[in-house]
Amino acid sequence: MSKLIPRDLQSIQAFIFERLLNEDPSARSLALLGTFPIKLDDHHRAPAILRIEKTPFAAELAQSLSSDLLHEVKCIENNDIYTWLLGWFNRKENAPDVKINIIFPATEVHIRKYSAQTTCMIRETPELFHKIVKPYIDKIPPSRTQWVEDILSGKSESHKVLHRDGTKFGYVILPDMKWDLTTLSSLYLVAISSCRDIKCLRDLRKQHISMLRGVQHEASRIVKERWGLESGGLRFFIHYQPSYYHFHVHIVNANYCGLMGMCVGQAHLLDDVISLLEIDSDTGPFILERMTLTYGLGEQHGLFESMNAGQERLREISSDL
Repeated sequence: MSKLIPRDLQSIQAFIFERLLNEDPSARSLALLGTFPIKLDDHHRAPAILRIEKTPFAAELAQSLSSDLLHEVKCIENNDIYTWLLGWFNRKENAPDVKINIIFPATEVHIRKYSAQTTCMIRETPELFHKIVKPYIDKIPPSRTQWVEDILSGKSESHKVLHRDGTKFGYVILPDMKWDLTTLSSLYLVAISSCRDIKCLRDLRKQHISMLRGVQHEASRIVKERWGLESGGLRFFIHYQPSYYHFHVHIVNANYCGLMGMCVGQAHLLDDVISLLEIDSDTGPFILERMTLTYGLGEQHGLFESMNAGQERLREISSDL
């Protein structure tokens, strides 16, 4: 019997809940920790994370929301011109109520990532990067980004690839797993570099400008042709620290602002990064190596303890100036 892939109702019902990792009222989502059997009807189980979020409303459903989709309502309160109700929808094939993301089997790193946690603002000097962050990145096993390699090789998600650039500094563009593939207002694509030596923002050099501009050009063209979104309708940004250390660019509808990863303290606008690279030197040390970067780091992140400890030394240096 082959490994269980939880892709239908029967297999998802095999999930055994253990505890709530996180709830996010603003994103209307829950992250649950539990287990799935390694194989269906097997007693051997492995950790799994289910992230369940309410799907956004599709604009084309606007005319039928009250007349067709609503199955039942219950009034909560009324005050003058204001009325509050709870509502229940009829099942409709093109209007799912929730989107479910599954990580299985989930590692301890995944569990920590999706757990509720306090965020601390960290100042990362070039010295702290070379002393703490770079060794951390270098120790990450290749298995952690095997799913990226599968996309680049065409083994996985090849039917979703919207563009593939096969040049020296190539990349692929495809929908991000956070998008429901339907709602234009929450459009979310990702461009993944095929250069394995670009792990994060600090690895970018002037020679990569053509790749970054290519991502902008091709993504804008694709979105205009497929979904009619005009120039200026997309926001391009890079995370630091990223969720995985293989360089990628996030591409979202410019009006979509609903995720923490778009906030100051993690997201760096691609245009700003390109501008920095344009004024960079040709021989180094390079500008993104020389900069001190400030970002939010969750207490469950593998870098948190060592980087938080490093902040005390920075404070001592500042007080001596």
